[in-house]
Amino acid sequence: MSTTSLKLPEDVKQLAVAAAKQQGVTPHAFMVDAIRAAATNAERRAQFVADAVASRKEALESGKGYAADEVHAYMRARAQGMSAKKPRAKAWRA
Repeated sequence: MSTTSLKLPEDVKQLAVAAAKQQGVTPHAFMVDAIRAAATNAERRAQFVADAVASRKEALESGKGYAADEVHAYMRARAQGMSAKKPRAKAWRA
């Protein structure tokens, strides 16, 4: 494990110390977990944005999409344990 020095403003340090104490972990463990969570969230958000950009590109190239009301009805039925036909992509360009 490598060592990294992290300079924190006193108020942030005290928040971390208090939160760590409340969770029953060391301040170090709390900060490592907080950094891991922030980095993981950043990766997930970047992937979400990349997927959205790719989906938009695909929709623009194909000219097809799904009607929101059909998707919502499908999702409601599935959430209630019912079987339902998957919506079909339709041309949205004139």
